[in-house]
Amino acid sequence: MSPATGAPTLRGAAVGRGIGIGLMYGLFKPRVLGAWRVPASGPVILAVNHSHNVDGPMLMGTAPRPVHFLIKKEAFVGPLDPFLRGIGQLKVDRTTADRTAITHALGVLEDGGVLGIFPEGTRGEGDFASLRAGLAYFAVRSGAPIVPVAVLGSTERRGRLISALPPLRSRVDVVFGDAFEAGDRSGRRTRKALDEATLRIQGRLTGHLEQARRLTGRAE
Repeated sequence: MSPATGAPTLRGAAVGRGIGIGLMYGLFKPRVLGAWRVPASGPVILAVNHSHNVDGPMLMGTAPRPVHFLIKKEAFVGPLDPFLRGIGQLKVDRTTADRTAITHALGVLEDGGVLGIFPEGTRGEGDFASLRAGLAYFAVRSGAPIVPVAVLGSTERRGRLISALPPLRSRVDVVFGDAFEAGDRSGRRTRKALDEATLRIQGRLTGHLEQARRLTGRAE
């Protein structure tokens, strides 16, 4: 976090990535597929399904580049507040148009960084069935490509020692999809344009999730 502006820094996100690598590979057995699909440089948005609290840290530890996640403000409590800020994560108030969070998220993309978003807005089934408009807004406004990411296996079983986590040393699959553009290249940012972009995004994300389930043998 920049002391002057409160904006997230790449250095902080890089530290967060190092912590994520240590924790996730230490506690679990991540299997990462398609990481090469994430552009090596330039702005990019990682759109991740969300069914477990471990999904964010898992992606931070397995993505090929440091990630700045938009995280609900409720997670920034006690010592977690300065910690999350220090590792480049973004606090967002989901109940309103959080101007500070929007500015910082767009700043990440303008600086050529990686923005992580749970487009469903909250933890749920993790099936991309209901998307909020935020992802479309950031993608259309910035022009950054979206890379869909499926995190699979985090909710299949509960750990015996810590029931809130998957079993220790269990396999969690992280599958990166092909990058795509959300906008129609018209430059429009109207409500209709964002609604249309959201539908396009949902189609790509659900398609990737289905493919990832088949690829990993987790198809329902």
